[in-house]
Amino acid sequence: MDRPRIDELLAQAGNSRYSLTIIAAKRARQINNYYNSLGEGMFDEFPPPLVNSRSKNLLTIAFEEIAEGKIHFTSKG
Repeated sequence: MDRPRIDELLAQAGNSRYSLTIIAAKRARQINNYYNSLGEGMFDEFPPPLVNSRSKNLLTIAFEEIAEGKIHFTSKG
């Protein structure tokens, strides 16, 4: 994966690789649930992908959303 670069992603996730991993995994699950719910007619429950991507890999789509600032991270604590 050349784009987005890890340093771009870390800046969006509070410079924590752990936070970046959790954010991307949760978002990839949301995108997966969106695609699975299309056949069932439940469009309101899960948000669609927020970027146009050539990739079919859900994790790559999540990383692209994070890099473009479509997904925001707020730390608790």
